[in-house]
Amino acid sequence: MMVIVIGGSGFIGSYLVEELLNEGYEVLVTGRNKGIQKHYEEIGIKFLEFDLTKEEDYKKLPTENVDGVILLAGMLPANVEEENVEDYFKVNVLGTIKVLEYCRKNNIKKLISTTSYADVRKSWDAEVALKEEEPRNFLYTGDHAIYVISKNAASDVMEYYNETYGMQCAAFRLPPVYGVGPHSTIYVNGKLYKTGIQTFIDNAKAGNPIEIWGDPEIKRDIVYVKDVAKAFVLALKSDKTKGLYNMTSGTQVTLKEQVETVIKLFSKEDNKSEIIYRKDKKNNTPSFIFDISKAKRDFGYEPKYLPFEKMMIDYKEELEKGRFDFLVESRIK
Repeated sequence: MMVIVIGGSGFIGSYLVEELLNEGYEVLVTGRNKGIQKHYEEIGIKFLEFDLTKEEDYKKLPTENVDGVILLAGMLPANVEEENVEDYFKVNVLGTIKVLEYCRKNNIKKLISTTSYADVRKSWDAEVALKEEEPRNFLYTGDHAIYVISKNAASDVMEYYNETYGMQCAAFRLPPVYGVGPHSTIYVNGKLYKTGIQTFIDNAKAGNPIEIWGDPEIKRDIVYVKDVAKAFVLALKSDKTKGLYNMTSGTQVTLKEQVETVIKLFSKEDNKSEIIYRKDKKNNTPSFIFDISKAKRDFGYEPKYLPFEKMMIDYKEELEKGRFDFLVESRIK
């Protein structure tokens, strides 16, 4: 059984490829990060340099014996220094259409992609777990606005192919995904920042104080990358997979719990970090939680890395093992 992972040279893709191999799949990886090509070739995986926006690149892909395609390639605000509306649609919408056409022409029924949890940003709630049926309700400002609009359009086109051509397209709505990878810094509205979790870890290792801005009891639904990778495999195997899925943990962890866990795992016993509460500083992300019952019902998704401490124990073990150093080192500058 062959699976093509378009955009498999990135963070989630690298974990997914490992999970697919463990499940006995033959894997073809495409991407633009040539730095990771050597790693894949060394473990016997074929890697194709591929741009999903270029029609001619699709001629490189196999035309038979493909069981499914997982589309991870896309334009994300975290990787964009200067926003260009046209580029978001060229990559996320027109690129998706080209992948859909490749699948349709070659009788590949299953295509699984990703979408943004910010499509319901204005409906986020601390106590109400949002279902897939929740009406779209997003912000038209900020660096996620055009990204969300482009991803919504791509998801709608996928649903069109489901209804018109009998395909089994699915979109995984992802929240923050934790795991070892090349994302210690991200762009926010065009400016480069160290991520919150990376800041917590760095300060904990050094024994430095850790600040929590705003309400320390803000609760967020965070998922571990290995749970996401497993979900892709489960979804590929199920004939029920179709449409939008909340691909989260279905649970919440507070900012305070995150920091306390990081200090417990990463600080030295004789040099524990102190928590400093800065309620005078604004925290721009409110509480949210999503309902994962549809994914449980359709393909048996059950997050394994819960509670949050279990997630971070594995995170730390992977850091220490260095198994994903190749991913960090291969990042395109």
